[in-house]
Amino acid sequence: MGDAVLYIPIFTTVLAGVFAAVVFRRYRRKERGVHLLWWAAGILLFGVGTFVEGFTALFGWNEGIFRAWYISGALLGGAPLAQGTAYLLLKRRTADRLAAVLVAVIVVAAVFVLLTPVDAAKADDNKLSGKVIEWAWVRAFSPFINTYAFVMLVGGAAYSARRFHRTAATHDRFVGNVLIAVGGLLPGIGGSFTRFGHTEVLYVTEFVGIVLIFAGYRFNVRARPAVRHEKTAAAAGAPQASQSA
Repeated sequence: MGDAVLYIPIFTTVLAGVFAAVVFRRYRRKERGVHLLWWAAGILLFGVGTFVEGFTALFGWNEGIFRAWYISGALLGGAPLAQGTAYLLLKRRTADRLAAVLVAVIVVAAVFVLLTPVDAAKADDNKLSGKVIEWAWVRAFSPFINTYAFVMLVGGAAYSARRFHRTAATHDRFVGNVLIAVGGLLPGIGGSFTRFGHTEVLYVTEFVGIVLIFAGYRFNVRARPAVRHEKTAAAAGAPQASQSA
């Protein structure tokens, strides 16, 4: 059973690929704006991270694959999703500034990840861990970036859920945002276990997390026809419930 857990990232990667395609198709329709592009990119990068985890489980540890995993997973696993939420909830100018800072920090961190020596003797043949990084201070970038991701993604979803719980008309959006909040929280919990060598926990929480976020997205999309109907009614002079984007 323990070895079977190492193959969970393969299923996570497939699901992330499908999810990213669904969100990008919605972006192409220009229905909701730039936040969907950030979300699609974030889900795709999340899938890249789980792909290299699955690759390692199948073919063993490799230095290049490790560096790709650390950049796509530890640095980019949740940040683009969080930035998409920033564009959804904040003013465009504020979101643009946050995006500029986020991208700059990630680029600097990624350069150091590519430059740091790694101690292959500390590597596990079938799973990935940051313990092989010899410049230990490089790992300090990850908590900083992931704290931002947590605040924007999980906090933003929790904030939206709190707003949508008030009426029956917005129940689907309430449920959707609760699922997204929980799903966004789980990989962070799993990531904390990797610092103690329990990478298998991350693999499980990544899979469950993407399932919950996908389900939450579907709940939110399902709620949109009712929102459009309310906007039409408002244009005709009828009252409507207050909605957020």
